[in-house]
Amino acid sequence: MMNDTDIVELFWERDEGAIVECRGRYGAYLTRVVMNILGCLEDCEECVNDTYLAAWRSIPPNRPQQLLPYLAKISRRIAIDRIRRMNREKRRDTEYWQLLSELSEVAYEDSTAEQVEAQVLAETVNTFLYTLPITDRTVFIRRYYYMEPIGTIARNVGMREAGVKTMLFRLRGRLREYLRKEGYKL
Repeated sequence: MMNDTDIVELFWERDEGAIVECRGRYGAYLTRVVMNILGCLEDCEECVNDTYLAAWRSIPPNRPQQLLPYLAKISRRIAIDRIRRMNREKRRDTEYWQLLSELSEVAYEDSTAEQVEAQVLAETVNTFLYTLPITDRTVFIRRYYYMEPIGTIARNVGMREAGVKTMLFRLRGRLREYLRKEGYKL
């Protein structure tokens, strides 16, 4: 089996075997990430295929050291873009919208320097996450970054669903307070 460096080399050599290797090695994981966001197998398959195309177009010039996080970030972005398109078409039937509504209570006001503010906010949230115990951080990231269902998270961390829901509720409250201390208007 090829390692990430070898697969990236295939991309650099413009060898289509890179996509075959990615599909075999990471296809199931990427499908799970996208499925957590979209909840529709047809859309999921299309997004995963779009991920391989985006990787093909972005490597080179990029040379990721770890291919899985690189591909996961691309697939997540593609799936979220699809959700946004669905939103414009008024199709809000996915769990993504439920997650957004859960986090909306800790959202901050937009400003004219929206992109800079978003980057600063992301760094602030990351700092907050590193203050959390590993289980809390894992649950938060799995829910709000990878958009995993509560049941899946509960099974993977050895908790009951009610415990995960309570933990997420409390973490959102702690995040809200942390952001207020950092000067964000909520």
